[in-house]
Amino acid sequence: MSIYDFSVNTIDGAKKTLIDYKGQVMLIVNVASECGFTSQYEGLEELYKKFSQKGLVVLGFPCNQFGGQEPGDDSQIKEFCQTRFGVAFPMFSKIEVNGSNADPLFVYLKSHQKGILGSEAIKWNFTKFLVDRNGEILRRYAPQVSPAAIEKDIVPLL
Repeated sequence: MSIYDFSVNTIDGAKKTLIDYKGQVMLIVNVASECGFTSQYEGLEELYKKFSQKGLVVLGFPCNQFGGQEPGDDSQIKEFCQTRFGVAFPMFSKIEVNGSNADPLFVYLKSHQKGILGSEAIKWNFTKFLVDRNGEILRRYAPQVSPAAIEKDIVPLL
């Protein structure tokens, strides 16, 4: 199985397969609108604008599992992201990233890049996974790691 075998739902309700991103560098992030890290939307959008023409795509997956910090429905989340942060990178339908209802994509990501002390569980919003052009999951970043700090790892992959 590869990352390209997964299908996800866009924030507009359309089915999307990750094979559509084959050959691109992906930064996959679980996001939330009412989190202390929500301002990272700005940095994620900056990375996307700066490097999308060179092959970077940022994929945002809203999640409400951490402190109820993503209470809205998909249309509210989309409006918030576009209005507040001008988000143009692809956003997807709200999912769970941990537990028995965890989205299969995140189960896959977590199994290939474990967190601190070897834990698979995602600890909070804005955990980030960096995937190279061949679909290899290279790194997992903690929520407090800013998008700007990840740029040094992205550039060589482009």
